[in-house]
Amino acid sequence: MRILFMGTPEFAQVSLKALCEDNRDVVCVITQPDKPKGRGYEMAMPEVKVYALNQNIPVYQPDTLKDNAILPILEEYCPDVVIVVAYGKILPEYVLNFPKYGCINIHGSLLPKYRGAAPIQRAVVDGEKVSGVTSMYMEKGLDTGDMLLKRELEIGEETTAGQYHDALALLGGEVLLETLDKLQSGELTPEKQDDALSTYAAQLSKAEGEINWNNTCEQIYNKVRGLNPWPKAFSFIDGKRFVVDFVYKAEGSGKCGEVLSADENGIKVACGKGAVIIKDIKVEGKKMMNVADFLRGHKIEKGTVLG
Repeated sequence: MRILFMGTPEFAQVSLKALCEDNRDVVCVITQPDKPKGRGYEMAMPEVKVYALNQNIPVYQPDTLKDNAILPILEEYCPDVVIVVAYGKILPEYVLNFPKYGCINIHGSLLPKYRGAAPIQRAVVDGEKVSGVTSMYMEKGLDTGDMLLKRELEIGEETTAGQYHDALALLGGEVLLETLDKLQSGELTPEKQDDALSTYAAQLSKAEGEINWNNTCEQIYNKVRGLNPWPKAFSFIDGKRFVVDFVYKAEGSGKCGEVLSADENGIKVACGKGAVIIKDIKVEGKKMMNVADFLRGHKIEKGTVLG
């Protein structure tokens, strides 16, 4: 089965690696254009491109898929199936209709829940206990195609979105291989999605990271986990922005955002219900440090209100 692979970030690279290590016939890769990254804004290749080049797989990076832009690529390589994993653009009909076995997507949620760009982070932010991976046939809508295989994966109590991402990426590779095997053997039974049960996982923005201290400690705890490693949760102290990677739930009450205590054990902050303890903190212009070190150079009075 000749496979054309479309994907961009690390999540997709893990699936591409699974295909290659299983000796599947990946004839070419389509990924997003290189983009500037980091403080120096140096051009960086997508993770999928880096891996594909190392495997001597031809790579294409079109700016658009519109107006039959990649039809010559499809005609040259004649894929039997197109595999799409976190590519970043909706496929036009000429792509969807080209391969014999259609276009198959690996999505990081248990569809129809969390359709959209950020299913992993949103699931953690929402405090879900279980999510997973779904393989599906692609159609014109956003993650609306018929489902093929689903695999669940528990979200641990302290699991961050970054940790869950890595675990789901590996599971996605396994689901992809199983889906292809069953596709070739004719064992797949497509299942239509129930749109009434669907939820949307919108792309994250940096502004969403600001902590609302009126929320419960549970909500804040889940938000901090769900936004780690990006865009990270943040608040303000004395007008300066600070970032946290993780907080701990605690008992306590006070004005929302009020510092209840600040010592080597952490900064305890009152929430709409309960409290959270910050043990590591990163202020503007500084590296992440534990609170004990931070307090040596920054005095935080009990009763200070964050935000």
